[in-house]
Amino acid sequence: MVSHAALQIGTSNAWDALVRLGEADGSAAHPHMRRLVLGTPVQRTLSDAIHALCAIHGDHPGMIADVLTQAAQPPATEWLAAAAVGFAEERAYLAQLTAAVGPLPSTPGQALTETALVNERHALEMLARSERRGCATGAAAALVYDWAAIRGVLDAAAERFSVAVPATGFPHESVTAATIAELGAAPGCDRAILFGAQQLFAQHRGLWSLLEARASARGDL
Repeated sequence: MVSHAALQIGTSNAWDALVRLGEADGSAAHPHMRRLVLGTPVQRTLSDAIHALCAIHGDHPGMIADVLTQAAQPPATEWLAAAAVGFAEERAYLAQLTAAVGPLPSTPGQALTETALVNERHALEMLARSERRGCATGAAAALVYDWAAIRGVLDAAAERFSVAVPATGFPHESVTAATIAELGAAPGCDRAILFGAQQLFAQHRGLWSLLEARASARGDL
């Protein structure tokens, strides 16, 4: 079900509606992610988050590049190409962090976690391959938006494990905002963009809830 925030598109453009959806349902709204960024988590809890993010988003070429290849919404090509370059840099940063944080912490129910991560990767792959015009673009835009919050976790781990923090290479937010607003103005695309975004946010919420449960199982909370 699309959340109430996603249903407000009639009062603004697609980017504004996506931002409201992200504020309500994105990573920054999840208590475990806030705990990782604003609190003082034990090292293995940060390590667990980095390994999970790498499992979901660390593979080449990455979700945004997959959306670009699918080309379900050709007018989005220029923005997607720039976003894919930016995300390749983020993926390299994530790989560096994964090496720095050490091995995955021992946690009860590891087999179930691995299954959940496989299912999440599959869900994101299906989103990226959607043939519904606007859906995959919306998911990619939501990933770019949500990554600003996720970057807080990466940077917290970088500080804890003495890794240099690189600048982000995504298109400027004003460019992304203007692009998604314009793409959403095409007939039938606004709802598809918001649906793709809503699905991306839901997958990220599920990931943070999984990590929260793992931290609790280890006695880290």
